[in-house]
Amino acid sequence: MNAFRALLVSLLLLAGASARADDPTRAAEAPAAGLAVATFAAGCFWCVEPPFDKLDGVTETLSGYTQGHVPNPSYRQVSSGGTGHTEAVRVVYDPKKVTYAQLLDAFWRNVDPVDGGGQFCDRGDMYRPGIYFHDDEQKRLAEASKLALRTSGRVTQPIAVEIKPAGEFYVAEDYHQNYYLKNSVRYQYYRWGCGRDARLEKVWGKPGS
Repeated sequence: MNAFRALLVSLLLLAGASARADDPTRAAEAPAAGLAVATFAAGCFWCVEPPFDKLDGVTETLSGYTQGHVPNPSYRQVSSGGTGHTEAVRVVYDPKKVTYAQLLDAFWRNVDPVDGGGQFCDRGDMYRPGIYFHDDEQKRLAEASKLALRTSGRVTQPIAVEIKPAGEFYVAEDYHQNYYLKNSVRYQYYRWGCGRDARLEKVWGKPGS
């Protein structure tokens, strides 16, 4: 964990006695009937929830850990490395209101697609970017979107976003959920200090462009 991230984590832990970096996690539950699930990793999960929460048809976003080999990993374990997990967001959505293709569009606009060593100021395998598909149609659409970016000319370096079958998703500790809403000042400071928006604008242009 880099020094900037460590400072922010220390601050959030001090903010509440019940917030512990080694609290137990739990496996995600199946979605309700009629809803679908998508899983994306784009660095710090605090920053990945907001763009999906804004989409009509998204009913829930959960920050958590996926693609690892340690059951019920804690934040402390994942951030220390060695569990194989990456921070990710589980998006529950109504496919009658929002399509998986629209979710992919939101994902790409919020990731540095050529950085496989982490994202922005967060370095290491636990921040690697990825699209983790839940069925063959999601796989097809994810691969098509990656190919479209590769041939668009927008990026010249190899695209580092992995596309793999979704593994077990462990819901992160409660203090991580909706962090951008519950701790908006700390969140904005972290996001600015991490250089996330500056890099996204360099890759994708200004929001809405």
